[in-house]
Amino acid sequence: MGGAARLSAPRALVLWAALGAAAHIGPAPDPEDWWSYKENLQGNFVPGPPFWGLVNAAWSLCAVGKRQSPVDVELKRVLYDPFLPPLRLSTGGEKVQLIHFNQELYGNLSAASRGPNGLAILSLFVNVAGSSNPFLSRLLNRDTITRISYKNDAYFLQDLSLELLFPESFGFITYQGSLSTPPCSETVTWILIDRALNITSLQMHSLRLLSQNPPSQIFQSLSGNGRPLQPLAHRALRGNRDPRHPERRCRGPNYRLHVDGALHGR
Repeated sequence: MGGAARLSAPRALVLWAALGAAAHIGPAPDPEDWWSYKENLQGNFVPGPPFWGLVNAAWSLCAVGKRQSPVDVELKRVLYDPFLPPLRLSTGGEKVQLIHFNQELYGNLSAASRGPNGLAILSLFVNVAGSSNPFLSRLLNRDTITRISYKNDAYFLQDLSLELLFPESFGFITYQGSLSTPPCSETVTWILIDRALNITSLQMHSLRLLSQNPPSQIFQSLSGNGRPLQPLAHRALRGNRDPRHPERRCRGPNYRLHVDGALHGR
């Protein structure tokens, strides 16, 4: 699974909107899709992370950018910011995923992904444990997971509330970064929920049995699809939890992501 940052949990993984799709394998690949998380796939060279910024001029930030993602989040470097507001979810009945764009400045997600202050991405960590988050339990049960074995497979789930994906209470950390896939545009405000969700080892195994490719192509497991950590350099990591009162977290009706006005969910 692709991701944004790493907390100190030893087996933490990152779950965000982009669960699939890392590479295009074919006789005449589109230059915009000719990349992967590994340099060698089924005996063919496909540019992995060290080469992203070298094979396509439009992806140069992947090699020379100074605000790249993901980063290693060392909790001792997180600065408490008392002006960070709580997150709350206000969708007005509209569909939300976890990537949002600034609609005060941009007309669509594509334009926002190329411009300053264009995107905000929520990143959720999951930890392998004996129990599972209710949202993940519903999403990853056998009846559902067997219907989405290959790239582009789809299955409609009714009455699955996004609120169940979030912990009951949490703090968050934010920093300025980039897309973690080409073109690595440095337009993203990352919002990292600092309390991991639980996923069972069986559910994790089920995810790794999914293929990043359609059934007509060689099976490629949905695993190992994360970009290596990038230097934090002089960027600030800001958090909304006061170290003097660590028990105070976002909670109740005001702890969800606010999605109206400037931020538009996609």
